Amino acid sequence: MTIKANHAVLAHPRLTGISQHHLAALVEKLARPWEAAVKDHQYQVRVGARKRAAGAGAGHRLVFVDRLVATLIHLRHDLPHAVLGRLFGVDRSTVTRAGSQIRVLLAERGCAVPNRPGVRLPTLSDVFAYAQAEGVELRLDATEVQVRRPRAGRGGQRAFVAGKKKQDTMKATVVADHRGRTLWTGFLRPGRMHDATAVRLEGIDACFRHFSEVEVLLDDGYFGLRRDHPGQAITPPRKPNRSALPEFHERWKHHRHTHSSDRITVEHALADHKRWKQLTRWTHRHENLPGHRRTGLRPHREHLKSTADGATTPHPLSRTHS
Repeated sequence: MTIKANHAVLAHPRLTGISQHHLAALVEKLARPWEAAVKDHQYQVRVGARKRAAGAGAGHRLVFVDRLVATLIHLRHDLPHAVLGRLFGVDRSTVTRAGSQIRVLLAERGCAVPNRPGVRLPTLSDVFAYAQAEGVELRLDATEVQVRRPRAGRGGQRAFVAGKKKQDTMKATVVADHRGRTLWTGFLRPGRMHDATAVRLEGIDACFRHFSEVEVLLDDGYFGLRRDHPGQAITPPRKPNRSALPEFHERWKHHRHTHSSDRITVEHALADHKRWKQLTRWTHRHENLPGHRRTGLRPHREHLKSTADGATTPHPLSRTHS
């Protein structure tokens, strides 16, 4: 029995995780790169120019819009490819192949820049350059994604065991602005690696040296960066000794609370990432996770804009259209 759902229902924001307006913008921006990639693949298969007229031969049973929707549903709810194949009326392998194509296009886009249509930040140095040019104070933190335990007997099994969660995880670094909008997310590292080590491997030391006016709010785990880059890497103040006067302890509590309040927006950005089920618990191959992580999608909180009275209202891209 063949089950084929209504395409309008499948494209609903509850399934894709983004508004229909945002979906239409993605279709407009990714359609041409996808067509170019398909033609390039066909050229390599033919080993030369096409011998038949354009449009001849079998067409795609799964058009580009359906490929994008199927990929978003898979990222959002982690539905098996076989189930998506049933819904779209194609074979499981077609959905698998479509997902691998669309994920590459999404990952290459980078994160969007607030109030700068068409400008995106694919690298960490781009984020620092944007922050220095616009005077943005950055927030940085790491998040972990639970992964499958490597098969017994394979090397590097302990590298994925995180000391915090006592589970096999992979760690990603996220940079956000003062309103919790994701500006960049780094490649994933094994969960056992320290947060500061992971971000150093991304090249943050060089970014601090080249962009000396950028300030980044961090937690206690990045104290080494504060030591190497004073005035730029800002961590909570160190706790005074027990023998210190009470006013020193009160001052420490006040400064620590202020720092936590300013840095909390990056936690909001991490929470938005967890809305995508595959970024909460990954059950597939480890080497395929970075491609899913760097999709370049704008989370829900990134669609907030400030009003005249300081309140926040939904961005038009995040509204649900019937």
